[in-house]
Amino acid sequence: MLPVLVYPDPRLRRVSAPVTTFDAGLRRLVADLEDTRLASPGAVGIAAPQVGELKRIVIVDVSGRAGIAHHGHLVLVNPEILAREGEARGREGCLSVPDYVGKVARAARIRLRARDVHGGSREFDAEGYEARALQHELDHLDGLLFLDRIISPRRDLHRREPEPGPVGKNSK
Repeated sequence: MLPVLVYPDPRLRRVSAPVTTFDAGLRRLVADLEDTRLASPGAVGIAAPQVGELKRIVIVDVSGRAGIAHHGHLVLVNPEILAREGEARGREGCLSVPDYVGKVARAARIRLRARDVHGGSREFDAEGYEARALQHELDHLDGLLFLDRIISPRRDLHRREPEPGPVGKNSK
């Protein structure tokens, strides 16, 4: 598991470089990213810059959410959005901004192109929650956070509810 950078760490604001070498080192980084994502309860995505690796790599997996159209577990290298359509507003949170959630407007549907860890190319369409998660993670590659896209910071940014603690005779 890798340590996740937390806002306002300035490295979260840097633009990531494209991946040019598709080798065992890339696959190791992807495996470490996945371990980090899985160790973070509720996390559906992670981007390499969130662990201090300024490379254009994201992982998104919304398949654990019931009733959501999805493409399964996605590992995307050098992803780019080719087209956007519609608008959807929804609540977002982030591993790198652990104390807050906010309402963000995103494209409702996107067309995306990316490479896999072996350099193979693929294009696909995503919609709904999967499209939102992909756009959120791709923003990290350009040094953007969901905080930059809050509809109205005064009205739509909220402190995250604390996780319930253990229940027992020593809890308060």
